[in-house]
Amino acid sequence: MNDHRSAPASVHSQAADRLLAAATSGRPCPPVRDLIATAADGYSVQEINTHRAIATGRRLVGRKIGITSAAVQRQFGIDQPDFGMLFADMWYFDGLPIPHHAFLQPKVEAEIAFVLGADLCGGPFTTDDLIRAVEYAVPAIEIVDSRIEGWDVTLADTIADNASSGGFVLGSTPVNLVGLDLRTAVMSLVRNGQEVSTGTGADCLGHPLNAAVWLADTLARTDFPLRAGDIVLTGALGPMVPVGPGDVFEARIEGLGSCTAVFEEGTKSERGTVSDQ
Repeated sequence: MNDHRSAPASVHSQAADRLLAAATSGRPCPPVRDLIATAADGYSVQEINTHRAIATGRRLVGRKIGITSAAVQRQFGIDQPDFGMLFADMWYFDGLPIPHHAFLQPKVEAEIAFVLGADLCGGPFTTDDLIRAVEYAVPAIEIVDSRIEGWDVTLADTIADNASSGGFVLGSTPVNLVGLDLRTAVMSLVRNGQEVSTGTGADCLGHPLNAAVWLADTLARTDFPLRAGDIVLTGALGPMVPVGPGDVFEARIEGLGSCTAVFEEGTKSERGTVSDQ
């Protein structure tokens, strides 16, 4: 990933077409690294499909930060964060059924989510800036999903594929940051009653606010800076876990409570999102 030369725009479009076709058909595609090689290329591809999504009426509600956990970095041999877009139709209700068939190759991870009460434009930002901008925090389960067959991804692949975003569930009880020690907060992810992933806030770039500062600074230089009302999934606190039909996951985060993702078999038409919020 040391080569920072960008591929031609036509190649970016080819990669975007391949990923969009996989998402639309429900059939994973080959990696796109035969077309692109750098993180910059990946974001160019991601932006093409972001603009396409918005043009079809999908509503942007936030961002996800990926590859913040050392455990996840080891899983994929990647050593830097990335980000992807969150749309309203990716948002599932806490504890209500989620059709497993709405995804291609789903996995889940437990995270801390921030909801912003102020815009974050300009920058550079400090931790204090983020503390003032965050309206509240909640536990979250991110459903990560790859349009690329077998999760055979490099950094360029996953960035192009919207940072392997699939969906997300937020906890139902907002918590103010005042008095919270998110760095030491313990996370436990339980599947069908058995703990399958653990970590602490420190496993997210040392502190979830560090991840949020990185994101705010990065997005301030794009067409999509963070705005009041945006959701920020700050990154995994432990290893991601595969999902099967019928699996029930509960993410418990000290000081924030819990949230639950219930996966059932079903069709896309049964998807229980909050897209009309």
